[in-house]
Amino acid sequence: MAGIDYEVEYNNRARVPENPALIAGWANDAAAYREQHPPRSIAYGPGVRNNIDLFAAEGEGAVVVFIHGGYWQALDGSAFSHCARGLNAHGIDVAIPSYDLCPQVSVEAIIQEMRAAMRELARLGRPLVVSGHSAGGHLAACMIATDWPSLDPSLPKELVGAAYSISGLFDLVPLVGTSINKALQLSEAVAKGVSPLFWKPPVHGSLDAVVGGEESAEYFRQSRIMAEAWAAAGLSTRYETLSGANHFTAIAPLADPGSPMVLRLKELARR
Repeated sequence: MAGIDYEVEYNNRARVPENPALIAGWANDAAAYREQHPPRSIAYGPGVRNNIDLFAAEGEGAVVVFIHGGYWQALDGSAFSHCARGLNAHGIDVAIPSYDLCPQVSVEAIIQEMRAAMRELARLGRPLVVSGHSAGGHLAACMIATDWPSLDPSLPKELVGAAYSISGLFDLVPLVGTSINKALQLSEAVAKGVSPLFWKPPVHGSLDAVVGGEESAEYFRQSRIMAEAWAAAGLSTRYETLSGANHFTAIAPLADPGSPMVLRLKELARR
């Protein structure tokens, strides 16, 4: 907070996807993987983007969910289809939901959409491990901290058994005074209310908070304090850095079956 220039800390990262080569590379990789491994499409709500791509690998254990970033005006799940490759190679099913974007909907509404997606995936009868990048890392933490039986008594308390956040944001209050808030439209009170750092910590499962080694200081701070806060409450947490990775290349290991990231998610899905 004090002394941190959030226009620099976040907006500089937000401009990275404007690189045409990066966008084209993602699109080509995603399209190629979808062609090789067509997903099952699952609708989960009435929103324009309320769809889940399920990349089935006919395996056992938990389903790993990957939630993309960019809830302020950009991207959808189809751009990340190739992120299922690494886990699919180990026989692990991967679900990639899309969601409606700010400013057409609020951050609070997006959290509710992701809860609806998890409820739909619960029909598969298997636990969920929820991973996510950037804004998706925020949403992954929200999912493990959700009291599922209070929303639906038929759901197990441990519907989400683990969260794996990649360069996530857990405290949205500092964004209120930045240009990003033109899309998010958050007051300080609402921002605090949708920040899992200020929620009651979950009492089961685990949180991995990993950050690209070339990120700005704020991403390190947010992941570190989130892991520390939930660990102090008794949750199993891990805080790690990804050497040489920036905000967007941090997710590249998801496409590599032999990467430490994929092997850790495999461990979480099979435990």
